Formats: sequence, C-alpha cells, structure tokens
Amino acid sequence: MKPIKQLLLTTALVLSCVAFAQDVRFENPLVTDRPDATEASSTLGKGVFQLETGGFYESFEENNIQLETYTYNTMLMRYGLLDNLEFRVGWNYLEGVTKVNGDKLDNVTSGFSPILLGVKLDITEEKGGLPEIALLLHVNHPFFASNDYKTISPGTDFRFSLAHTLSEKSSLGYNLGMSWSGDSTRESYLYTVAYGYSVSDKLGAYAELYGDIPGGLSFNHYWDAGLTYLASNNLQLDAYFGSSITEGQDLLVGLGASFRILPSKKIQ
Repeated sequence: MKPIKQLLLTTALVLSCVAFAQDVRFENPLVTDRPDATEASSTLGKGVFQLETGGFYESFEENNIQLETYTYNTMLMRYGLLDNLEFRVGWNYLEGVTKVNGDKLDNVTSGFSPILLGVKLDITEEKGGLPEIALLLHVNHPFFASNDYKTISPGTDFRFSLAHTLSEKSSLGYNLGMSWSGDSTRESYLYTVAYGYSVSDKLGAYAELYGDIPGGLSFNHYWDAGLTYLASNNLQLDAYFGSSITEGQDLLVGLGASFRILPSKKIQ
C-alpha cells in the first residue's frame, strides 16, 4: 500500500473512532510545537490561530568538507477547525553551503522547501497513569518547492504524540512515528523524548533526545536543549542548541517566536 493511501486510511479509522470535545481554556498560555522536535500532544481549540516561526543554523564537517545549512524561516501556521482537530501549513526557506578546507564552493543551494500540509487530532486526555495522546498526519508537497529542494513526489509522515504530567513544574513528552521521503519509497522510523521544566511562570527549559532510522540503515541520534520565555499568554520566545550523538551534525543553534490569536468569543 502506498504511503499516502496508508495515511488516508489511518485518518478515516481514527476519525470514525474518536468523538470527544475538548474544554478549551483560552485564558491559559499558548502551547507550541517548537522549538524542540517533539510535537505537543494537544490541539489549539476551535477558532484559534497560531503562528510559530524561527531560524536556525546547523553544520557538519567530515574529511575537511563542511556542510552548513541556514534556515531563515521555519514557519508553521496552525488553525483549530474543531476543539480536537487542527489544520497545519508549514514552509521553510533555507540555504545550503559547502566548504572545502574552509573555502566556500559556488554550488550554493537556496529556496523554499516542499510545503507541509497536515492535521493534528486529539485522541485521549491524560487520565491517571495514561498519557495525553494526539495523532499528526502530514504531506510534504513539492509543487511550491524551489528547484534545489524539489522532490520527485510528495513525502508523507505520521506520528503519535504522547505526554505525561510528572509534577506541577515538569512534564515528559514523546513521539513515535514513520515517514516516507519524496525521493524514496523506503520508510523511516522516528522517535523523540523531551523533558520540560517550568523554572518560573515565564521561563521554561527542556532537554531532548530524538532520531530516526531509515529503512535498512542504522539509527541517527541527536540531542538538543533550550529555553522558552512567555512574554504574554499569547506570545512565546525561544532559544536552543544541540548536536548529534551519532555522525551527522556538529552544531545546531536557533531562535524563534510563537504568537496566538484567539477568537473574539468562544465558539460553541
């Protein structure tokens, strides 16, 4: 079965089985899917719009060849269609640079990545020892991508996002899923595990392990850590850094911001 058909079938099965409405408290601070790789296990709520964006730099050097990537915009737009269902659109603008013995080559790549279209669906709320669970489904379509980043066909992915409240100040979130690149039909398995801690009402910190295993190949493991600052209930700033445990990334640093727009009144 092709990846897109698998995603459509999974969506239909979940939508037919899940039927509950979330009591959205708009007065609570926003919950974001950035800056870590772990997607949050909750949706926005009906009528809520949220913009999450930022930029980051990463590099990797091997045998005197250094690869650098500058991602200037990691835009993710989210909109609550229902209390337990949100629509998602993402688009990155990036530039890739290659250096040999410190000298920059002329083959610089730049432009927009394939556009991300997807949904997030709440499945269960946290209860007792059971985690809060959400399902995310995405298609990365190459139609709007720049030539340097255009893929042969659309890529797809899905993941389950789970979260446990450990205490009033700490929580544990983790994701499990699969993805298919637009340049290959081979699947890739992915995981993330993130620990979050509230230093104060405004300042938060997190540490994370994440990675993937392309079909038939060995695991890629990474780590990152960062801080979030809640400027208001509807505006969050973040900064983070990281690297790889296995080969593939020497340095990752990034900054970002997330902004939420609430509906004028709660939609029934």
